[in-house]
Amino acid sequence: MSRFYITTPIYYVNDEAHLGHAYTTTMADVLTRYHRLYGYETFFLTGTDEHGQKAQQAADKKGMPVQDYVESVAPRFQDLWKKMNISNDDFVRTTEPRHTKVVQDVLQRIYEAGLIYSDSYEGFYEVSDERFLTDKEMEEKGYTKDSPEVVFLQEKNYFFKMSQYQDWLIQHIEANPNFIRPEGRRREILGFLKQPLGDLCISRPKSRMSWGIDLPFDTDYVCYVWFDALLNYISVLLDKGGDEELNKWWPESHHLIGKDILMVHAVYWPTMLKAAGYEPPKSLIAHGWWLIDSAKMSKSKGNVIKPLELMDRYGIDAFKYFLVRDMSLGLDSNFSEKAMVERMNSDLANDFGNLLNRTHKLLVKSFDGVVPEPGAGGELEAELKALGEKTLATVKEHVLEFKLHAALEEVLQLVRRANKYMEQTEPWKLAKTDLNAMGTVLWHVLEIFRLAATLLSPVIPGKVENLLTQLGLDQNNLELRWGALPPGTRAGEAQVLFPRHEYKEVTDMENTETKPEQTAVAEAPKAEATAESKPEAQAAGQPEAAEAEPDNLIGIEDFAKVQLRVAEVLEAERVPKTDKLLRLIVSLGDEKRQIVAGVAAYYEPEQLIGKQIVVVANLKPVKLRGIESHGMLLAAKSEGKLSVMTPLGEVATGAAIS
Repeated sequence: MSRFYITTPIYYVNDEAHLGHAYTTTMADVLTRYHRLYGYETFFLTGTDEHGQKAQQAADKKGMPVQDYVESVAPRFQDLWKKMNISNDDFVRTTEPRHTKVVQDVLQRIYEAGLIYSDSYEGFYEVSDERFLTDKEMEEKGYTKDSPEVVFLQEKNYFFKMSQYQDWLIQHIEANPNFIRPEGRRREILGFLKQPLGDLCISRPKSRMSWGIDLPFDTDYVCYVWFDALLNYISVLLDKGGDEELNKWWPESHHLIGKDILMVHAVYWPTMLKAAGYEPPKSLIAHGWWLIDSAKMSKSKGNVIKPLELMDRYGIDAFKYFLVRDMSLGLDSNFSEKAMVERMNSDLANDFGNLLNRTHKLLVKSFDGVVPEPGAGGELEAELKALGEKTLATVKEHVLEFKLHAALEEVLQLVRRANKYMEQTEPWKLAKTDLNAMGTVLWHVLEIFRLAATLLSPVIPGKVENLLTQLGLDQNNLELRWGALPPGTRAGEAQVLFPRHEYKEVTDMENTETKPEQTAVAEAPKAEATAESKPEAQAAGQPEAAEAEPDNLIGIEDFAKVQLRVAEVLEAERVPKTDKLLRLIVSLGDEKRQIVAGVAAYYEPEQLIGKQIVVVANLKPVKLRGIESHGMLLAAKSEGKLSVMTPLGEVATGAAIS
């Protein structure tokens, strides 16, 4: 049997759960439920990270013993996941004896192998991340010796010989292209590993910080919180069944993490495992951040979104649907309550709910609520069947590639096609002329609903159960094949699955619409080829030049003012609430830029990541949908198709075009 083992990060207990925690846990839950649907044996682990300086400081702030503090906070996460109907198989706490034992066993094993040594160390220590920083990291973060974020420490500590695994780690990443997802994050880690890798400080003296797991070979020290926390991914398995249980699940292990903790998972973790005699996990999936006004959520900024409040307002399943639907895994997404309401109304209330409501009414009115026997049907029915079977295959393909937002779009396309089918066949008219033909139409629409319910059941399990009841079905009818809707089934009572919501709050997080002439995206009017004019390369979003007249000619000095450079696309994501815009993060070699481009109708974000493109690098910044764009890509448009300009051969990123 195929297996699937997925984990979330274990969450710090220094504060309550926020939107980021809810998103990661929801994604892991949905992925687990999909794999169960596809017949996989699954194991889903989440938990809390309860050691380290952050927990100690939070307890001190509340005037509580740290053990009492973590005992009071950890259940909040467990209660939230229960309320959200999260189907985790285990919940690990790093203060549990089963975890502590494995941490100390691994430390002792690595120590006895001669891979841990003691040394005096001095340097700047970042309190928030609980780690020492190199001079380069200090510079990159903009810290000075007087920055409040760091303190200068001189102390003896223990170090893990991480540096000796650098070549091995590079080879492993290069030999396993799916080890780090998405591709942009993989390149990021490989770029980091081009510099010499240092050894890792894995201890903290109890004289400075006592809340942690004792080092088994020196009880005057506790284990570095990250070394402790990362081992949760195997500690539960080893406690559950030793090496046999680990060998059962570990080859199919996937860590779902935020991009801000990729470094420790992609560098510290695999080298720790290698030193202890274990293999790395199968994959690391680094998702993006939910942004508020294009800025990361943080407690200090006061822009943290609390999931409980949103779920109480809009419902658990609708909230989870939005999280999965509106973030492309690996890329950032801008959050607003307004966008959430619009998504729920558009996808769930309109496309899904309205169609179900009118179909159910027709079924009750003309067939006494009993699902009719379908006739042979014609071309439209054959098309629906083909689309249903294609959707089943495509959704599974997206799920196995961790592209859940794309999987949901496929399901909604199927539902929209059913809406169109209703308009084409007009069953309310057939009720007067051909009841058999009407029955065939209703059966096909209801079968679409059964398929959609099956494919959405991992995302909105509570609402799907209500939908099945409304159709007179149950969980046994969630079959992954076309044609499983049994005629003769009596539908249940009608109910509103997805009520429409009205957004009333005044806090609009988006800027007003930018004027067309300011838009540096592919919105150029009528750039198609004609008999009189061949398609010309144009700056995406700039109007097509008028027919050349002598006084429109420019000199070389004017052209020289335009700085064209080769850029590499590092990240790409759709801009919320628009079908036209993509937000790109590009590298110009010596710097990174954010560019907003109107190419979403022609390219999926994943198609551009890793590609070299040509950009105008010296344009004044403009804001598009509240997102600042620092440059403009070049594209050519002909006969309704648009192609982004790329170098014919690979050239150095940042190279000037002349």
